[in-house]
Amino acid sequence: MIELKNVSFAYQGQKALDGVNCRMEMGKCYVIQGPNGSGKSTLFRILNGLDFPTTGRFLFDGEEITAKKMKRAEYAKNFHKQIGFIFQNSEIQLFTRSVEDEIAFGLNQLGLEEKEIQQRVEKYIGTLHLSELRTRAPFNLSGGEKKRVALAAVLAMEPRVLILDEPLSGLDEEGQQWVEAFIESVKSPERLIIIATHNHDLADRIADVKLTLTKAHTLV
Repeated sequence: MIELKNVSFAYQGQKALDGVNCRMEMGKCYVIQGPNGSGKSTLFRILNGLDFPTTGRFLFDGEEITAKKMKRAEYAKNFHKQIGFIFQNSEIQLFTRSVEDEIAFGLNQLGLEEKEIQQRVEKYIGTLHLSELRTRAPFNLSGGEKKRVALAAVLAMEPRVLILDEPLSGLDEEGQQWVEAFIESVKSPERLIIIATHNHDLADRIADVKLTLTKAHTLV
């Protein structure tokens, strides 16, 4: 599903990734670990089509993703609907007036019919146990509740690839247990899951494949 071929990336001449090679298959959960500054954020920006390799190739479902292709609105829209990304700080991706509006926002951007949007909103409000919060403003919620809303909004778009950056960050023990159980529940032969975490215990429990970005910005 995803293949990185000798991918390097540099910011103003300073390397963030150096010769990364990796193949990620559907149906598996990949956990990426590594010290701060090793290039995890850069890697995720490339996987989300927000940055592009300085050298090397990023292939998604067999097709190379390039800046030129992503400038085409329809192409970019089709690519982004296949990848769901949950930021480390979920709060920065929540901005509507209510939880149900937050879940509907991305679906509206996809151009779905109103009936389909409402069906998905109801489905994921139920799946993520958000019924009592549906009319609340997301910025007034607790950290764990914000994480659930962000997950619902992304999952409602039914992406084939789910990317989570430090999913346990900012959560208490109960929230961390809930997120771990949730990750296990969304594993599927039809979904690729990629997670960055410093939590080695979480990695040991949920990973099918563990990868490490080194201080030299290479993936092993």
